[in-house]
Amino acid sequence: MIKKEMIAMLLAGGQGSRLGVLTSKMAKPAVAFGGKYRIIDFPLSNCINSGIDTVGVLTQYQPLKLNTHIGIGISWDLDRNIGGVTVLPPYEKSGESEWYTGTANAILQNIEYMESFNPDYVLILSGDHIYKMDYEVMLDFHKENGSEVTIASMPVPIDEAKRFGIVITDEKKKIIDFEEKPENPRSNLASMGIYIFNWKTLKEALLARADQPALDFGKHLIPYCHEKGCPMYSYEFNGYWKDVGTLISYWEANMELIDIVPEFNLYEEYWKIYTKSEALPPQYVADDSVIERCIIGEGSEIYGKAYNSVIGCGVIIGEGTVVRDSIIMNQTEIGSGCVIEKAIVGESVKIGDNTQLGTMPEKDNETRPDIYNNGLVTVGENTVIPGNVKIGKNAVVSGETTQQDYPGGILDSGRTLIKAGD
Repeated sequence: MIKKEMIAMLLAGGQGSRLGVLTSKMAKPAVAFGGKYRIIDFPLSNCINSGIDTVGVLTQYQPLKLNTHIGIGISWDLDRNIGGVTVLPPYEKSGESEWYTGTANAILQNIEYMESFNPDYVLILSGDHIYKMDYEVMLDFHKENGSEVTIASMPVPIDEAKRFGIVITDEKKKIIDFEEKPENPRSNLASMGIYIFNWKTLKEALLARADQPALDFGKHLIPYCHEKGCPMYSYEFNGYWKDVGTLISYWEANMELIDIVPEFNLYEEYWKIYTKSEALPPQYVADDSVIERCIIGEGSEIYGKAYNSVIGCGVIIGEGTVVRDSIIMNQTEIGSGCVIEKAIVGESVKIGDNTQLGTMPEKDNETRPDIYNNGLVTVGENTVIPGNVKIGKNAVVSGETTQQDYPGGILDSGRTLIKAGD
């Protein structure tokens, strides 16, 4: 029988609705990040760097781009005869067909997959955070303390603590209480959604709580283990960890990569971030172009000026165009004479000549001010924007737009222009 000491289950089915049009056609873990990566590359790279060679990736929402990216796992050295990476979508069972309804429900529906490796420990991960962590060190901590459930946690400002699951520990890091999104938090140690379970403990908890609707780790499984008196410990993490669940946090995390001394370093030799790379030619930088503090992906052609921006692979920036404080994703073409300021531009977008993004006074977004804010302009993937138009701050554009969609050549700040089919 196959025997693996620890396997990882990576939850990657989330919609990421707070990323607006960026996730209208793809799961959040598939969203581009840092010029050449996708968000899921970070937990996958952490796995292989930590010596974990068996990873189940649980997908659900709009999985095409994610599945294509992962493939058979070659890019992360996870194409193994035994183990490796396996994509686990929901599937039809003899009685009924069931979607994953909660984080733990997704794990419950794949109990046979885990059983097949007869693991001692199961590592539960989320597919939508940017960080580097050695899970082997966390496993050593788990074993040393005789823990049955170890929760990775990190200190957060106390006024933000109510957004998280909060752990309360004694001086030996043993968890004495756990509160899911408490109104008045008793500690500032937030659960990172990274757990190590003894397999027997996890299996028992899943089966005992199987009838709960939308079975969830924070709401059901952790409280169950706590009530049963399982030894539970908190593994404190003090490195860089970013939840890029909102447009502004996603934009900030990208911008932090281009700081003079980046807090999160993509260039460390001993902890590489792996991704599926296409065979692209080198970047081309024209004679009179200007580039300051940017990441520029392979195969990009820069004829204009780029300042303080993260530019993906295969991007074209036309002559006389100025891009500032922006994220331009793969295969996007920007015409000549454009001005792009504080924008997030999705993949394979076409922007005509002399078009301006983000150059007008700020106004609140008319449809979703909770998503489109902080002065950002957001453009969904495969969008077409004609030449000679002006698009304001907190505006969102998605779909194949034409001159008629911009009365007087203007889409004012805060407007939403999403064409049918998007």
